[in-house]
Amino acid sequence: MARVRIKLAEVSPSLPSSPLPTSPLPSLFIRGGRIIDPASGRDEIADLVVIEGRIAETTARPDCSLPVIEADGLIVAPGLIDMHVHLREPGGTQKETIATGTRAAAAGGFTSVLAMPNTNPPADGPNTIALMRQRALETACINVFTTGCITVGMKGEQLAPIGSLFKAGVVAITDDGHCVQNNEVMRRALDYARMFDLLTLDHCQDYNLSAGGVMNEGYWSTVLGLPGWPRIAEDMIVARNILLSELTGARILMQHLSSANSVRLIREAKQRNVKVHAEAMPHHIALTDASIEGYNTNFKMNPPLRERIDQEALLAGLADDTIEILASDHAPHASYEKEVEFADAPFGIVGLETELGIFAKVLIEGRVLDWPQMLAKLTVNPARLLKLDRGTLAPGAVADITLINPKHAWQVDATKFYSLSRNTPFNGWELPARATHTIVSGRVVWSLESGFTER
Repeated sequence: MARVRIKLAEVSPSLPSSPLPTSPLPSLFIRGGRIIDPASGRDEIADLVVIEGRIAETTARPDCSLPVIEADGLIVAPGLIDMHVHLREPGGTQKETIATGTRAAAAGGFTSVLAMPNTNPPADGPNTIALMRQRALETACINVFTTGCITVGMKGEQLAPIGSLFKAGVVAITDDGHCVQNNEVMRRALDYARMFDLLTLDHCQDYNLSAGGVMNEGYWSTVLGLPGWPRIAEDMIVARNILLSELTGARILMQHLSSANSVRLIREAKQRNVKVHAEAMPHHIALTDASIEGYNTNFKMNPPLRERIDQEALLAGLADDTIEILASDHAPHASYEKEVEFADAPFGIVGLETELGIFAKVLIEGRVLDWPQMLAKLTVNPARLLKLDRGTLAPGAVADITLINPKHAWQVDATKFYSLSRNTPFNGWELPARATHTIVSGRVVWSLESGFTER
């Protein structure tokens, strides 16, 4: 093989729990695609060469023996990153496993996921983190990065050993699915997080204000006779976190925003250079609480679907970069758990296999964002927030790559999901775009045409 010069990218000390690499690492020639690399501002029709698992210099001339992917009409993007995923292992393997969850992610075009810590037992100590990372090494087909709990048992009372979690390899802390109600505990957690420059992710929910709520408080909760959950339950914690970030200097990402007021609060805080960030989910920008009219439990999520005014505020926040992250909040549940009365069903839906298509439908077709803007929120932005050596196609970078057909119309069929669970509100939807290849360290792990390749 011809020698090609590769400039190595800066490598983060936080390494993923990712598939064991083959030796030597793969090489590849991707020909004639639209290369979109938001990290560098690159957007052009060109070839991309991968040599031994890394992106080669743009002047590299490929060896004629390299495997070729014809990318005419396709977008060639950095590998997509979903920084809000529930893999359920350990303790919830009837819903999902690291193996099935990462296969679902790969089929959705994602090369990296950030696993939430609300497992059983919770990931509040180094031993559970080590178990998750080992299982990922053994069974995952893509990169798995881990989070650790803010508090012991996610009970909001006693701080987890944040320093030990950092040494064990977590790239963020969160009590995801739970919200620390004690402001003093949250302040001390942020002090520790700042010491290690760890991002803190917060599920913003005041339990007193949301107590008993199962859907948005408003017209439809009244009509349907279901307990309402007011948006101020989110707004109060968002406001608290902004003040705590100002006080401590710690970085906080508000998870799965759903409220117009929360978007306004974060926009104003960013204007003061407060270190706060936000993410949005496909269901909150594609659906409203009117969808619950039929009591379908697949429309029950936390935070709940809200009104059109909130949806419009989320779209405006995405357009002006108040919200800089897109993610799925992939939350699988077994079918029997959802086949109960609406009030008794668990919160959450799956999303890894549909989110790219939903985002394309709402954001691209809706002219809220263009492809480079949208891809930034799925690649370089999460990589920078989590300090990962991913999210770019710069020479020397790890060759995590997603190929996307922006004109591949398809219909969602939940029975064909790779996820163990089927709890989606989007079954039967027509979506306008789809990933065609998912490439991790230069190896094609999944393609739309051929499915999965063996490790």
